[in-house]
Amino acid sequence: VKFKSSYHQQQYFYKANLEVSVWQAMYPKGVVIGSNSYASFPPDSGSRNKMYVGYGNLYFFFDRANITKAFEPNRELSSTETSYATIYSGGKSDSYYESTTTVGFDYNQGSGSNDNDEYYEHNPYNWKAEMANHDFTDGWDLPPNCEQEGETFFGIPLSQRSDSKLLSTNSFQDQFDFEYLTDRNFTYMQSFGTNHGWLVGETLGNGAGSIVDKDTAHIPIFFTGTTNPDMGGMSLDNLIKIGKKIDFGTLYIKPAFVFQDDDGSIKLQFEADANSALGYLYSNLCKMIGISWNYETPYNDLELYTNCAMHAAGDRAEYGCGPENGNSGGFCPQMTLAYRVSFQSEEHAAAYLDRCNNYVDYWRSLYPSGVAVGTSKFCKDGGCLALFLNRYDVFYVFKPELGGSWVEFMGGSVAPTISPAPTHEGGCDNPHNMHLDKCFRKKHKRKASQVAWDSLGAVGQLSIFLIAFMSSTLAISIFLARAKRRRKDGESYLGFLIRDVQGRKKKKRKKLRKKIGNGKLDEDLLSDGEENARTVPARPGRSSMKMTRNAKSIRSKSKSKRVKDDDSKSVKSLSQSKSRTRSKSRARTKGSSDEVDEVNSTKPFRSRSRSGTSAKSIRSKSKSKHVKDDSDLKSVKSSRSRSKSTRTKGSSDEADEVNSTK
Repeated sequence: VKFKSSYHQQQYFYKANLEVSVWQAMYPKGVVIGSNSYASFPPDSGSRNKMYVGYGNLYFFFDRANITKAFEPNRELSSTETSYATIYSGGKSDSYYESTTTVGFDYNQGSGSNDNDEYYEHNPYNWKAEMANHDFTDGWDLPPNCEQEGETFFGIPLSQRSDSKLLSTNSFQDQFDFEYLTDRNFTYMQSFGTNHGWLVGETLGNGAGSIVDKDTAHIPIFFTGTTNPDMGGMSLDNLIKIGKKIDFGTLYIKPAFVFQDDDGSIKLQFEADANSALGYLYSNLCKMIGISWNYETPYNDLELYTNCAMHAAGDRAEYGCGPENGNSGGFCPQMTLAYRVSFQSEEHAAAYLDRCNNYVDYWRSLYPSGVAVGTSKFCKDGGCLALFLNRYDVFYVFKPELGGSWVEFMGGSVAPTISPAPTHEGGCDNPHNMHLDKCFRKKHKRKASQVAWDSLGAVGQLSIFLIAFMSSTLAISIFLARAKRRRKDGESYLGFLIRDVQGRKKKKRKKLRKKIGNGKLDEDLLSDGEENARTVPARPGRSSMKMTRNAKSIRSKSKSKRVKDDDSKSVKSLSQSKSRTRSKSRARTKGSSDEVDEVNSTKPFRSRSRSGTSAKSIRSKSKSKHVKDDSDLKSVKSSRSRSKSTRTKGSSDEADEVNSTK
């Protein structure tokens, strides 16, 4: 703990020890600790093992956060013990606070202090840019004008079993399994130097007494510190505005090696390429919200700044970790596996690091160009940036290339935005920008067919292959069966195929000619002339007979109107035709039906509308040869139509003569 000054240090210790003096006055002979509430032991058993807590119990702590067993005392409290144990809950503590105004013991000579007051005093000018490698909670000095520490930072989440409740998913990536980098059975290591265990997550069933920690795997990129503006920090909403303003490329990461730093912490180092999208992001964060240092000041269009960032405004990615720098900056993408680890010996430490780096080499061969981490439920396209409230909780997520950002806490969300982001002038045409992911994808754009094929996946590609194979085998089987039936003696399969194809083309042309006909469809179906009339064979059936009767009656009515205007000669012929037709109708029933069928068979099928008319003219000419002019022909038609109406019931064969003209 660092204090603002020696004065602040003295004020704190006096206030804290004054509270202790009140407790000493309140409990001169000590007090029995307990409660009147109920609890479950172990805590994850819920209401099954809920029991009365009581007073004076002995507890077994699995770790500092979990009590798994409570042992009750062998007797109840006395009345005096109960009165002291319930002073706070009974509201009797006010008198002790009023009466205790001084500290009755010397607190300046604490154990281990060695009268070294400078150890407690914070010196802001001891802060260096290299301290950006460390979290605030590591106990490092705060920057100048920053009066409060905080854990907020921008980073890449790597947890697979996060306990955070701010997001709907607890897994942020499925590309790396850090379980292979731990030593849970203490094969190589001896102890942890802090009350933290493996920061990638510990298991409860590993063994009693082991340090259990939650999965907080992440890569911190830029520490922003406290979100209290009154203490020199930047508010949370302003941090979100800054994050939405930066147009960064997809963040690819590639493991480099596992090592133990000077503080004894085990870390996984990632490649720190200053020319990558990750380096571009770090440099721009320093330019926009880094603290003023060495005559360098930050700048952004929103004019939002902080005094608590652990990075200088003049820092750049090329100053940090990587092959092109002197290790003097804060650009060190690292993930801490455990704090202050002690090994059983140097040989054990070397063996552990060798085992870890062998697995890192496997990751490097698996992702030779790095990988953009993500899952199907979190950052589907990979390479996202997250705003952490602390190392446990991811609060806000930003997609690369201003593809949008979102927050799931309290059900909020933000619509995506689009904007260009060149590093150098000229955009992607400038060779200096070709390292950006956006320009690389633009230059090496994949074909649409290849993208569509890859999008099908293994199952879809296999399905298409099977369908194509089955279709081809079916076509071959049909061809062989057809050739077996129709192939000539000595004819090859190729010759049969050519002949079969040519034969089908000829058949199609013949069918086309039949459909086209003689081109006389434009003629009037009710014209008076019968020279060009064509007949078709009628289809037998009751519906055809009904349609024939209707057509006959319609023609009779329409033509009888025209007959009225003819001269007396036409009328006389009409009467003569009627008498002849009626006298011979029954005798001619069978013969006329056969004659009409013979005539219909000589005409195409499509001329149904005129077949009946043609048959009528043939019979009329054979029976009344003296009728020669147009008026006589009309008379014959009318007479036959009336005679047919009288014999329709007795002649089913004659009903098939004529089809409807409608």
